[in-house]
Amino acid sequence: MLPFVAIALAVVGVAVVLEVVSYRALERIPSVATEEFPEIDRELLGKFSSFDPELGWCPQPNREKQKDTGDHLPGEEVRSVVTYSTDEYASRVCPAKERDSDAELTVSTYGDSYCFCREVDDDETFQNYLAEELDTHVANYGGGNYGLDQALMRLKRQYPEDPTDHVCMVVTASSIARILSVWKHYQEFGNILAVKPRYVLEDGELERIESPVDEKEELLDLESKADFLREYDFHYDHWFEPHFATRPYTADFLAKNEHVRYAAYTAGKDLERRLGRSIPGIDFDLAQTQSALRLERPRVRYHERLFDTHEALFDALIAEFVDYADKRDFEPTFVMVQQLRYATYEAEHGPIYGDLLERLDERYDDLTTIDMAIHLSPDDGDVESLYVERGEGGHYSPETNAEIAQVLAEALEQRAVVE
Repeated sequence: MLPFVAIALAVVGVAVVLEVVSYRALERIPSVATEEFPEIDRELLGKFSSFDPELGWCPQPNREKQKDTGDHLPGEEVRSVVTYSTDEYASRVCPAKERDSDAELTVSTYGDSYCFCREVDDDETFQNYLAEELDTHVANYGGGNYGLDQALMRLKRQYPEDPTDHVCMVVTASSIARILSVWKHYQEFGNILAVKPRYVLEDGELERIESPVDEKEELLDLESKADFLREYDFHYDHWFEPHFATRPYTADFLAKNEHVRYAAYTAGKDLERRLGRSIPGIDFDLAQTQSALRLERPRVRYHERLFDTHEALFDALIAEFVDYADKRDFEPTFVMVQQLRYATYEAEHGPIYGDLLERLDERYDDLTTIDMAIHLSPDDGDVESLYVERGEGGHYSPETNAEIAQVLAEALEQRAVVE
């Protein structure tokens, strides 16, 4: 009898250990959700300096921040610390050219982190290069994790204070998901501080749904707003719940080989950090990045479907941008850029946004559209070369930003000739 008891206890013990290890591994896999309402403590809340009751979050004026954008070993010679600075308007600074109220040409840009130009220094943004090309200051009102909706909201709030002749709206295809969100955690697991307003279509008209969070302190008890978040965030039913890990966690962890690979590469990186040196034979950082991109494929396909199912909302936001341009008398330009996760997928399957740019061209005579992927196609097909080598999520490199500036300069100059 005793041997059977011992065997049973051993089996139970192994099962418990596997459950704990699997849960810990799942917590670190970006494509898996393990909690609906992770704890937000006051220390974390205190670091959320960009909170904005109207927009959810927004860069603050007159700030300078240095950020280490990459995982690297102690002493490893990898350029990874960049400086982000904002001026009195909360625009990212433009070292190439100061603001000039008498300038013949003025330009501003709005959009997401690809507009803000994460992972590069202030003098390496496409706005700074564009300022050199056009010999005028270029304002940068990009916001990390913004969708087209928040970018439009920020434009409407900021433009009266900083009017310009041209406004470029610069976003990635992930905007299609972001415009359906009110709490980013339901689609970008772990992004727990990002609560935002959104637009919905009611009888063909845009209706703004305000953020349920008026004060930053309210983020400490988001669970009390669960009904609102679940109702107005499209991704709760369609993305969060299907990717929410439940017991037995071992089954969820082992359900995909990529989960195991990602966990192994992450463990390798942890070991290298503890040892303070790299382990010969494998680049764990590169391997983890490539694994993460493979794990992102289902999300990219999900976003591709959203362009089919929610085309009307996206189009309505573009229409609002064009209408606002007409009202304020500026020249609107819509620019689609690519995240690394989309670039690798679209190199094989074509753009996930389909014929969006063509439709916009046909519909709006006053709107200039630019599909940056067409202009940034490496001859050797290596799309990854367009992005910084290491970092948070594959933003454009300084060299690519310089190319983007040339494309925009040509488009704006051509617009001026036509007029």
